[in-house]
Amino acid sequence: MANDVAANQNRGHEVLAVTVALFVAATFAVILRFVSRIGIVKRISADDYAMIVAWLIAFGFSVSICYGTSVGLGRHEANVREDHRAPLRQSQYAFLVLYNPALMATKTSICLFYLTLAKNQQIFKWATIATLVVVNVAGIALTFLNIFQCRPVHGAFQTTVPENVKCLDIIALYLSSAPINIITDLALLFLPMPILTAMRLPRNEKLILIVTFSFGAFVAAVDVVRIAYLQDASSSRARGTSGSSLVNQQDLSWIASLSFMWSAVEVDVGIICACVPGVKPLAAKFFPKLLGRIKHAREYGYHHHGGGDARGAERINSNPLATPPSSPVKTRFTGIGHDNNANGNMDSLNFMTTPEMNLNDLQQPDTVHTETENIDMVDFLNPPKSPSFNKRDTTLTASSTKARKGSMTVFDFVDMNNPKSMVRMSNRESIPALCFVTVLFFLWGFAYGLLSVLNAQFQRIAQVSNAQAQGLHAAYFAAYFVAPLTFGRLVFNKWGFRQTFIVGLCVYGTGTMIFWPSAVLVSYPAFLVSNFIVGLGVATLELGGNPFIALCGPPEYAEIRLNISQAVQAIGSVVSPLLAHKVLFKGVTDAPSLIDIQWTYLGIALFVVVLALIFFYLPIPEASDEDLQRLADEREDVNSRKVGGITVPYLTLAFGVLSQFCYVGGQESVAGVILQYVDLVKPESKIGAFNYQVVGHTVFAAGRFLSALAGLVLEPRWIVIFLYTGLIITCTLAMNVTGYAGVAMIVLILFFESGIFSIIFAMCLRGLGSRTKMGAVVLTAATSGGAVIPVIMEPVNRSRGIGYGFSIPVAVFAFGLLLPLYATIVPAARQQVDPVFKRRDKPAASEGASTASKVGRSYRNVVKRSKRWPDASDSPQTEHVEQKRRDSPG
Repeated sequence: MANDVAANQNRGHEVLAVTVALFVAATFAVILRFVSRIGIVKRISADDYAMIVAWLIAFGFSVSICYGTSVGLGRHEANVREDHRAPLRQSQYAFLVLYNPALMATKTSICLFYLTLAKNQQIFKWATIATLVVVNVAGIALTFLNIFQCRPVHGAFQTTVPENVKCLDIIALYLSSAPINIITDLALLFLPMPILTAMRLPRNEKLILIVTFSFGAFVAAVDVVRIAYLQDASSSRARGTSGSSLVNQQDLSWIASLSFMWSAVEVDVGIICACVPGVKPLAAKFFPKLLGRIKHAREYGYHHHGGGDARGAERINSNPLATPPSSPVKTRFTGIGHDNNANGNMDSLNFMTTPEMNLNDLQQPDTVHTETENIDMVDFLNPPKSPSFNKRDTTLTASSTKARKGSMTVFDFVDMNNPKSMVRMSNRESIPALCFVTVLFFLWGFAYGLLSVLNAQFQRIAQVSNAQAQGLHAAYFAAYFVAPLTFGRLVFNKWGFRQTFIVGLCVYGTGTMIFWPSAVLVSYPAFLVSNFIVGLGVATLELGGNPFIALCGPPEYAEIRLNISQAVQAIGSVVSPLLAHKVLFKGVTDAPSLIDIQWTYLGIALFVVVLALIFFYLPIPEASDEDLQRLADEREDVNSRKVGGITVPYLTLAFGVLSQFCYVGGQESVAGVILQYVDLVKPESKIGAFNYQVVGHTVFAAGRFLSALAGLVLEPRWIVIFLYTGLIITCTLAMNVTGYAGVAMIVLILFFESGIFSIIFAMCLRGLGSRTKMGAVVLTAATSGGAVIPVIMEPVNRSRGIGYGFSIPVAVFAFGLLLPLYATIVPAARQQVDPVFKRRDKPAASEGASTASKVGRSYRNVVKRSKRWPDASDSPQTEHVEQKRRDSPG
């Protein structure tokens, strides 16, 4: 009975129908594209030639699938006729070889089109070139891997593979390469969005344009569906079909048929989406109303000259295209990057523009109208900093120019006027920006917690040694040394916080996607690379995030703000291990569970890409080096003092780098042995070592909130002294106690670790002035101590035991204690690192200082201060001036 069922099962019919239907639709889209290009735009470009190549490869690709269905594709291997086996293998080989070139040619066509839009957008241009390089390098590499999937090559399409032939697992190869397709799909989808949303167009027309470019989302969605079928095929090959005899491990014609079909859908849908913008001129000619053409001149700001329409006057003052109707004028707008000549040919934007872009004669005095047939919305793409029009044809009013320079909108919904400098913000003004950036803190906390669980799972599955597991951890923290000192520093110094966040998110998203092939291949080197790339992204985020929180708002609250944000990061590191243990793995330790987590990373990657796009549009405040220097100059007499010939802020920074290196190294040394230590001191615990670890991390998060509250009543240096002292004591006790006392020591160690990082970072940035960003770079690089100290502790644990190994954290925490001791003992350092308002005396009446007689140390007074000084220029500056008077000699 089972054999009869298997004999009747055939997926070939649906595979054939879907493949033919989608290829016909793709062919129709290509025809419309070239009718538009040849008949209306009258020009063929490089992207069109690339599209011809893509269609030709897709034709051969589709033919191979259709032929395969006629010789057994979609049937079980056992039911394929003997004389069909060789042709079936050949069709499968042709499909596998042609798939990547088809995608490569389609994406190359899209990238070449994007380059025509990038003449005035250097970042967009280089991002497109990078995407083009990745698409072609990856496509060529995968194509050669498919061509030479067997050695010798003829083994790939033989019905019986000889013993001397070595072949790759093609399904595993396709699963491993899936992230490249997803990453490039997302890049092609989101790259043009910043330019499109910056165009000054009526909202409905801008919406149509963005939707037109967003058709690429369908390709990414189809790619995800295709991957799901590939993964199902891979799992089926490994286990059969629920243990039945219908499918064996080599039943490729059955289990991979739907994967082949969805691959054809991906290629054909990609061609259709790439052709959609090219059909725009054709649709604009025959269906102008469908695309929301301009029905009346008033929609672009023209008005009746003598009608006294106040709204019309307002529009002409706010619209950069408005021409004052003082005399009859014929207006011709050429569009950015266009080269209009007698034949109507153009240099760029040919995909979406028509050759004639004339506004009709402006009539005066009472009627002004515009011809609607041939104006195109994309002519406003890439607006220059100053309006660029043909001086012979049109003039601009000063008010319109001013409106253009003074206002920039995102999709006409979000005001993008540059916000106030972050160092001049009050507490209340800084709250929205702080909340936005704190989301990033949760994100890298989540990544850190998930990585620790994933690496432990990988260690069990791949039977990785403790030394190799330590290498995975070291790769993550080594990235903290590389990223801030290389590309992170360049982006941070040149473009500021917003671009640092965007770059960090993009690198982080790429790293999460690379975990996909790492999980499929169960490869230690691949996991090592994955950890390193994720570390690069998170380090870049920290490079921007920590100084942003410390600097955004009144400087006296820097440590408090950063501790709160870091507490949110700690919450992320609690949530992700719980999610991994209770939902993703559920105690299962087999290989498929490791593959299943790739979907979690795909979700994270998609979220990160969307978050990067959001940050592009958010009005994130910045601080120039001049702003930071002015802030430091307000306490110049304190910040210019020297100790041992070294200016105090730089000496403090040096101690801070050492302390940060030691702290993170000690923290990661303890974190790496928590589970083993709990099992050692309390081996029969019913709660379990993992749950004790969760309790400890929760206490760690709570400790950061408590450190923030303590900052309202204590100087930060005293908090660090208290925490470091507690660490040294508890680590020493952990070497000598067992049972619940040992578990309690671990929890207390995590508590005392809580607030140190934030306070060191904020305290050591004070007084650096224009070198503040440099200080943030070296402090972030000092986090690489997490790659060094655990490696030193590992052999001690092996030779002398975990308990004795705690002597290493004791030693490094003692070195870290040097910073707060120096800041307490040295008077110049104490005045430099302490927040101003916490050392204020009651101002004398002769100074006229009635602004604040005494600053309380309670949260209520903190809120009152933010309300009293809504303009930050009245708050920190006043304090600094008063403090300068008190600190000045005499």
